Amino acid sequence: MDQLPDIPLMGFAAWSGTGKTTLLVNLLGIFTSLGLRVGIIKHAHHTFEIDYPGKDSYELRKAGASQVLIGSRKRWALLVENPTGDDKPLEHHIRNLDLENLDLVLVEGFKPEAIPKIELHRPSLGHDLLYPDDESIIAVATDTELSVDTKLPLLDLNDAQQIAQFIIERYGLGAIAGDRF
Repeated sequence: MDQLPDIPLMGFAAWSGTGKTTLLVNLLGIFTSLGLRVGIIKHAHHTFEIDYPGKDSYELRKAGASQVLIGSRKRWALLVENPTGDDKPLEHHIRNLDLENLDLVLVEGFKPEAIPKIELHRPSLGHDLLYPDDESIIAVATDTELSVDTKLPLLDLNDAQQIAQFIIERYGLGAIAGDRF
């Protein structure tokens, strides 16, 4: 990855059905209550639509606009068509965030990217650990003991508060969160 702006970036890697989105929702509640501004990048393995037939943005995009920016008092969204149809690297998506107004970026998916990641692992699902094959994994969050030894920090997958504290301490975000944590 090229030199990115200096912003804390934490990935979450896991097999489907492990609870990545549920954990991220819980972490967002914790982080925002502490005053942290958090961006999320989520990888989608399929085509997705965020507008639909009958909406002006959809009709304009389908008519040939390669970019449509929808703006209002409360939010704005930029829809960009990708004519090549290839997956863009994580770096591309990070650079499209408004990084000046964020304290932390959380990434769901993008397993092959060499960014610090917490692996979420539920042995009951029957999948192998991604660690130790992925050297970017810096901690494992699990709901039971692991079948392999590791020197990595082990976190409780069902304790979002503990995982949030791990991230806050790793990136020195305590000054922003103040003594509310």
